[in-house]
Amino acid sequence: MSGINSTVNQRTNMAGQNRLELLLFGLNDDQIYGINVFKVREVLTCPELTGIPKQTTALKGLAHIRGETIPVIDLSQAIGGTPVDAQERLDCFLIVSEYNRRVLAFLVRNVDRILPAKWDQVSPPPIETKEKNYLTAVVQFEGGLIEILDVEQVLADLIPVSTDLKSTTITDSVKKSASGYRILVVDDSSVARTQVKKALENLNINVVTANDGQAALDMLTQLADKEQKLTDTFLMVISDIEMPQMDGYTLVKRIREDIRLRSLYVMLHSSLSGRFNLAMVKRVGADAFIGKFNPDELADAVIKRIESIEG
Repeated sequence: MSGINSTVNQRTNMAGQNRLELLLFGLNDDQIYGINVFKVREVLTCPELTGIPKQTTALKGLAHIRGETIPVIDLSQAIGGTPVDAQERLDCFLIVSEYNRRVLAFLVRNVDRILPAKWDQVSPPPIETKEKNYLTAVVQFEGGLIEILDVEQVLADLIPVSTDLKSTTITDSVKKSASGYRILVVDDSSVARTQVKKALENLNINVVTANDGQAALDMLTQLADKEQKLTDTFLMVISDIEMPQMDGYTLVKRIREDIRLRSLYVMLHSSLSGRFNLAMVKRVGADAFIGKFNPDELADAVIKRIESIEG
């Protein structure tokens, strides 16, 4: 228990400081890749996998780890690279991670080190790499670039997620009421922005988007400079946590520090494991947290916010 509490304290202390730690790893090329340590449950040598019949995608099988059966994704193949030969898997590693409420293992060639960094050192991909579908951000490191992959795009391609709303609370009356509101959605992943936008538009909400926390803060402060009342402009802000330039925790902190913005309702929406987020949400002053991605839960959270305003 003390170990778990220590980890919680360490991670909550980082909230609002725009800091992160990247686990560096390699695939079937010379490129160095990174994944946020917050999303990593453990790293281990790849065990024998249980095969999946007629599987032709990057989903290579199932690993049985500490009583759990965990899907294994060949990350190199998933982003269009060379797959790992089946005979070589036992010389590779699994990064066991939690994404979008799923426990998954990514098969990688090697694991290097944990690199401390700040989100303001993380940049959007250079223009010349825009054609790389799965690249969401880069970090300068030892004269080269660490690439941070858009894992949400990887998972959306392998395991598509519906954005349809099925909740019985979404009536014509609710949709009519919702159509009078606007929400700011902040996320660096284009697939995540699209998912949230489609789900909310099914509710008849008007959606404005920003690609990262800094872009969102700039938008809000510019509106405030024009003496717009932000609570009249936006019903709420729904923000991812992991973003280049400025993460979601820091965005919330900056919003609360600005007297013109601090009344905004901010909900963090992340694929990060929920185990640590309640403490972090409280620490930075967010109003709510919801894990990615369940369109009905998202819609229900928005409806509750509307009901709280309209009484």
